[in-house]
Amino acid sequence: MEPLLEVQNLTTEFKTEHHVVKAVNNVSFTVHRGRTLGIVGESGSGKSVSSLSVMRLIQTPPGRIASGKALFHEKSGIVTDLLTLPEEKMRTYRGNRIAMIFQEPMTSLNPVFTCGDQIVEAIMLHQKVNKEQAQQRTLHLLNEVMLPRPEVMMKSYPHQLSGGQKQRVMIAMAMSCNPDLLIADEPTTALDVTVQATILDLMRGLQKNHGMSVMFITHDLGVIAEIADDVIVMYKGNIVETGSVQQIFEKPQHPYTKGLLACRPRLDKKLKILPTVVDFMDEASDGTITERTQTDVETLVSQLEFTVQEIDARNQALAAEKPLLEVKNLEVYFPIKSGFFGKTSGYVKAVDGITFDVKPGETLGLVGESGCGKTTTGRAILRLVEPTNGTVIFDGKDVRSLSSTDLKSLRKDFQIIFQDPYSSLNPRISVGSAITEVLKVHGIDDNDKARREHVHYLLDKVNMLPRHFNNYPHEFSGGQRQRICIARALALKPKLLICDESVSALDVSVQAQVLNLLVQLRDEFKLTYIFISHDLSVVKFLSDRIAVMNAGKIVELATANEVYSNPKMEYTESLIKAIPLGTLDVIRKRMAGAASA
Repeated sequence: MEPLLEVQNLTTEFKTEHHVVKAVNNVSFTVHRGRTLGIVGESGSGKSVSSLSVMRLIQTPPGRIASGKALFHEKSGIVTDLLTLPEEKMRTYRGNRIAMIFQEPMTSLNPVFTCGDQIVEAIMLHQKVNKEQAQQRTLHLLNEVMLPRPEVMMKSYPHQLSGGQKQRVMIAMAMSCNPDLLIADEPTTALDVTVQATILDLMRGLQKNHGMSVMFITHDLGVIAEIADDVIVMYKGNIVETGSVQQIFEKPQHPYTKGLLACRPRLDKKLKILPTVVDFMDEASDGTITERTQTDVETLVSQLEFTVQEIDARNQALAAEKPLLEVKNLEVYFPIKSGFFGKTSGYVKAVDGITFDVKPGETLGLVGESGCGKTTTGRAILRLVEPTNGTVIFDGKDVRSLSSTDLKSLRKDFQIIFQDPYSSLNPRISVGSAITEVLKVHGIDDNDKARREHVHYLLDKVNMLPRHFNNYPHEFSGGQRQRICIARALALKPKLLICDESVSALDVSVQAQVLNLLVQLRDEFKLTYIFISHDLSVVKFLSDRIAVMNAGKIVELATANEVYSNPKMEYTESLIKAIPLGTLDVIRKRMAGAASA
């Protein structure tokens, strides 16, 4: 295997007020020509900083590349250290020889220019072509990334495209100069599983056709199994394990790698709780890691598995209950305005006549792609969006007929946890004040001292510390912020919690912790959940029944096991097939296909 990029002893530091953080600590790895190197780890592991260091995109100050080399091997045999090049010379590599796809395409694209103009600009900057030739090349690229109506897409602005379409535009821009190395930094994290599968297929095809190398950065080993040839696992700035993708999945050596493999929700088994990284390792205050147990992943999973009898008994007990929530023929239509006077020319049927119920203590999973109407359904139940038609009966009360005063009183009984915890919290007030405010609004507890004690109790329930009361949202990780939002939702002792994509943006290890917390709280407080997600594996783990939505309608509703093992609709099958399984069988089939090709 011929090396394309060799990173040797790379250290990148960030200076804070009190100390220096080594985000990347003496890291070495090689990207081979024509192969995909997967870099996997949690947020803060240093995987993105490693790629940004190679591209020389570290913001200085506070960051700096303290030491190391990034050797780029030309086919002619010339070797260039990218870290010592003058900035002007580095520009000839950046975007031309090495291209990068960032995690969030909307923030990477300029909102005031069309998608076509932005790709044309990149081509003309790095290649000696005129505008007409650059436009032809752009059209060809948009065809190659399989965007519909590429002529229209060229003239479209980023806000007019879906998330998957924007990511394809970013891929087209990255491919515009035929790079030797493509760095993809979490390119599928926020996408639906079906769109993610399409993007992964697209990247595999482009790599094969162009013979380029890829650095694919992700927190999900399931995605790594679908695309990588070689893998490095990073933890707190260090590489803890490296090997071929088959070696990593077949015989993981480091306890952290075992934990990452174990904490992904399973489709083949129904687990009581998910294994987490801490089940496999202990970390001392000096950073020393020791393996907690020699138990392998499959043995631990089998110990946590529900029996068929336990699942059947729970389903029968729930079926005998009277519904806590009844939704009948619910419709939510949004008007389409056109013309100078904004005349209504039609309606978008976001929710189109759906009916279901939820029993006390049950978790109903609401699953489907973006735009299917699942989030609007959750908001309509709470009257955060006013329904157009239909009936919502909660605990015997007709929610749609309630006055604003009565609705405010009822809101104590149903709460919502939003997808993005950072935007759900006020950045100007401490998390303790944010939860206390809820108690004050609804007249819970007699004085500030009692409310403070109540908030400490809630923080403890979601595995946070009392000292976190005075901290602000920006001081926490994504998983911690989501725990704070759960604590705030629990403050009013609700009967129903609607979780709207509440774990979709989290690392798989943090996601496992939050899902386990939701299970624990459901059992302790007898909560009822509507769990909204595009990821059927997450929904299957948490849910008793699953409702599959498509184009505003529920197309399938059954127990979680029935939906997965015997889907009735082709659409449900497509959602199941799109989930990255991350198994050795998948890896072996992909390797065998590549070898025969």
